Amino acid sequence: MSLTDLLEELEAAKDPKKAGSMEAYMRHQFSFLGVAAPERNKLYKKYFPEAKKTKIIDWDFVDTCWEKESREFQYVAANYLKAMQSYLTENDLPKLERLVVTKSWWDTVDILDRVVGSLVYDKPELEKIILQWSLSDNIWLRRVAIDHQLLRKEKTNVQLLEKILLHNLNQTEFFINKAIGWALRDYSKTNPAWVACFIEKNKERMAELSIKEASKYLPHH
Repeated sequence: MSLTDLLEELEAAKDPKKAGSMEAYMRHQFSFLGVAAPERNKLYKKYFPEAKKTKIIDWDFVDTCWEKESREFQYVAANYLKAMQSYLTENDLPKLERLVVTKSWWDTVDILDRVVGSLVYDKPELEKIILQWSLSDNIWLRRVAIDHQLLRKEKTNVQLLEKILLHNLNQTEFFINKAIGWALRDYSKTNPAWVACFIEKNKERMAELSIKEASKYLPHH
C-alpha cells in the first residue's frame, strides 16, 4: 500500500458532476477531479499512518502531486506534509516556500501555513526567514508569515507576531488584511488585552476588515 496507490484511488474516485461546483467555489483557478473533502480524508486515514512509519518525507511524491493538473492532488500533498510535519528539517523550508508560491491560492496556503509554523516552532533560527517572507513581494508568503503561529496560544512568540503584523499594515490586499484579522482574533483568545492594545495603537493603519475580524472575541466590540 504505497502513496502511488493513494493517487490511483483518488483518480478512480473522480466525479465530474461534483467537479464543476468545486471549480466554481475556487473561482475557476484550477481544474478538479470532483473528489470532495470527506472522500479525500478517508484516503488520508488509509494511507498516511503507513507513511508516518517511514519517518521520512517523500518529496518526490509531493512534487508529483504539485505538478498534476487537478487541484485535489495538491490537497493530498499539503495534507501529507501536515501529517509528516514532525519529520521536517530546516532544509525543507525552501521546499515549502516553493509550494507556497506555486499554484497559489488560499486553499493550499492555509494548510501549508501550519506546516511552516510547526517547523519554525521546532527551529526558531528560521524565524529570521519568516520575517523576510513578511516583507515579500508575494502575498502568499506574507499570508503564511502572518498566520504561521495560529493556535499557538501562550506559546506564541509575541514579538515576532507584532513585527510581522507591523510589516503588513496599510495594505489593500484582501488576503493579507484577512490574515491579519485571523492572527489577532486567534491570539485574542489567549491575550485579549494585548490584541486590544495592538488595535488601539495601529487602527489608523489597519483595514476595517482586519479590525472587524480581530475584534470578534474582544469585550465591548
